[in-house]
Amino acid sequence: MSPTRQRELTGRHVLFIMLAFFGVIIAVNLTNAFLASRSWTGTVAENTHVASRQFNAKTAEARAQAALGWTARLSIADGKISYQLIDAAGKPVPAKTATANLRRPTHVSEDQSLTLTLQPDGALSAPVNLRDGLWTVEILTEAGLERPYRDARRLTLRNGASQ
Repeated sequence: MSPTRQRELTGRHVLFIMLAFFGVIIAVNLTNAFLASRSWTGTVAENTHVASRQFNAKTAEARAQAALGWTARLSIADGKISYQLIDAAGKPVPAKTATANLRRPTHVSEDQSLTLTLQPDGALSAPVNLRDGLWTVEILTEAGLERPYRDARRLTLRNGASQ
């Protein structure tokens, strides 16, 4: 039997272990910081003071809009976004145009703004090309009101269709 040689833990070994440990931590943090800075601007509101002053007016508008009793049908499928407003009596609301602002919560570079136009079936629609995932959709419809009818929602796309 050959005698086993004992390895000694030297200061050099401890130094290499510490450098490797902290090197991995620093590399992971730098990677996360790089990916975060490329995917989100960090901007929620351009001017928070102005946004807070507009809050009461926007709340009043939302209450007035809810009092109309309108519902909305939104679908995204087959490369097309389709939108229609239905009044409280169940009849389509006459609207000629709408603007759809489609935003990714984490990828500003994929944001889109589309103009929806009236189709023969009474719906407003436009061609769209969106990747699967989470989207925030805000639609402003000119429906004969003092201000555009605003509909905002989050939706998930799977296989190119809204869920």
